[in-house]
Parts: sequence; structure tokens; C-alpha cells
Amino acid sequence: MQALRIYAGPTAVQHIAKNGLQPSDIGVIPGAAGGPKGLILGSLDRFIFGDWLVNTKHEVHLVGASIGAWRMATACLHDPAAGFEQLEHDYIRQHYALKPGEKFPSADTVSEDFGRNLTSFYAGKVADVLNHPRYKLHIITSRGRHILRRERQVATPLGYLGAFLSNGIHRKAMGAWLERVVFSSQKAALPFDARDYRTRQIDLTEANFNPALQASCSIPFVLRSVRDIPGAPQGAYWDGGITDYHLHLNYPAASKGVVLYPHFQKSVVPGWLDKALTWRHAATPFLSNMVLLAPNPDWVKTLPNAKLPDRRDFAHYGGDLQARIKAWSEAAMQAEQLTDEFAAWLAKPDVSLVEAL
Repeated sequence: MQALRIYAGPTAVQHIAKNGLQPSDIGVIPGAAGGPKGLILGSLDRFIFGDWLVNTKHEVHLVGASIGAWRMATACLHDPAAGFEQLEHDYIRQHYALKPGEKFPSADTVSEDFGRNLTSFYAGKVADVLNHPRYKLHIITSRGRHILRRERQVATPLGYLGAFLSNGIHRKAMGAWLERVVFSSQKAALPFDARDYRTRQIDLTEANFNPALQASCSIPFVLRSVRDIPGAPQGAYWDGGITDYHLHLNYPAASKGVVLYPHFQKSVVPGWLDKALTWRHAATPFLSNMVLLAPNPDWVKTLPNAKLPDRRDFAHYGGDLQARIKAWSEAAMQAEQLTDEFAAWLAKPDVSLVEAL
């Protein structure tokens, strides 16, 4: 394998050594926050949900934050492969016109446009997502508490400063400022033990699907928070990646199956504010039953700009929309090699090619 790296926790390694990896083994699939980086997973998503898992009959839990929530909701469509094609097309071409004197689009503009796009994307399909016969969807959001309960010009930056300082002391301490709120379809139980962090679970319904999904994608200060989501406690809801950036959750405590994780890197970072706290990036027993698929860092250097697509590209390309579309499209196309190598490995699983997570 040149493009793909397969990492696994100790329990998952033992399983692969004895049984290989079958669609029926999969109990949970997470989808991480990370914005444009998620484009590198489009081909894998189309293969996993449009081909590999199609004929299974067992229950699979899909857990997502931010773009990962959008991906996991798309997996629940009647034709997931076509849905992922559309998601990739729309995401690559997203563009927000600047008003005179603006260097960046306002949070109001981005929120309004993104909300319209989500509504259009899932128009007439929300019931399919919520009532999928095998997939249980869990959308993670971050709800503000106390000073962050409402979005305000001065109070919100101060609240996030408090969250940043508290998180630096202890991850659980950030729960004084922000709590994890999970919107789950079909009243499904959480596929992870949520006692690691302050958590609420809410029924995901047609009334709150779009607001919950938009909230999970609402990066603070880039988009506005989503206020007072139907069926959930009042307050401001932001990007699920704040509390759960890469979904480093206690899966073994609640899920017996393998956790299959298409990801864009080896590290599973707990929260967005942990990005600089490298000592929190190591694997823990929470990931013991996980198989993680990620691009080889050496292969990433062959992509346009020698890196994964990311939010810095908006500034790098500025108003040159076509240049950004070209770079992101080329990266997404090259990512088909990840799928080719994963499919070949599935046909003949070789545990010697699996690295420790």
C-alpha cells in the first residue's frame, strides 16, 4: 500500500488476525470534524456505504461532528454514493461573495448561505435519513452554558477564552462552558460511554434535523451559532468539533463491534481546543476496538500544494475560485487510490500491514 495506512487498536488487531475484516463486523463508523480535509475521504465513503456495507442486515451507528456529521447523514440517504458525489461537488464549489470593504464574508452571510444549501441538499430526503433500516445517526453539537448560552459580541469571545483556559487544565473542566449534545435518530442508545464529558442526548426528528446539522457545522466566529433547536434545551449551539474534534470516545464500553474510522490522519484528537496539546493526541483504551484508515503522509505530499485541502486554502486562493476548485478536485480524484488499496486489502487481509494505533 502506497497511499493508505491502516491503524488499529489491540482488540481490533486480534480480530483481524483471526477473522480478517467483514462488513458484518462493523458496529460504529465515526466522521471527524476538519472542514475541507474531509474531501480526501469521499471515495472511501462511496465505497464503504455505496458498495461494501450495502448487503448487510445488522445495525450500524454513525457518529459525526461538523463535516463528519454531514458525511454520516449523507450515508443514510437512499442512494449514498450519489449523495457523496453531490456533497463533494457542492463543498468544493462553495463560495461566499464579499461585500465592499470585506476581506472575509460575515458570519451572518456564511450561516445564511450554508443553511440554504443544507436545506436544498436534504430536501425531501430527511425522512430517509432518520428512518434508515440499519443506520442509526448521531449528530454531535456543542451547546454553550452560562456566558456562552447566548451569542454576544463581547461575552462570546470571553466565554471561549474561559473554555480554552479550562480545557488546558483538564478536558472535563471545559464542561463548565460547553456541553456535548448528541442528536440521535430512532431513539438509539449512544454507541459510546458518555461519562468522559458533560453530555446530553436528544431525539433527532424532522423538526430539528436541519438546525442540528447546521449547528454541528457552525464554527465559532465563522458562522453564527444556531439558537434554541426544537426539542432541545434553549441556548446557542456550535460546531460539534469543539467538544469532539475527532470523536475520541469510549467505544468499547458501549459497542461490541469494530469501529471503522475513515480519517485523514493517524491521531484522534479529543477536542478542537486540544489541537496544540499534543500530549492528548495519543491513542487510549477508548480506541482499542478501532480500525482507522488514513492517508500515508508521504502520499499526501503528492497532492496539490503537498497537503490535504484545508481552510487555509480560502485565503491562499483568495478570489481565484477556479484555482481552488481545480486543486481540491484533483486531491479528491487522487484519493480514489485510497479506496483501491483498501478494497485490495479487504480481499486478502494481511495483519502485517496493520500498524498500532
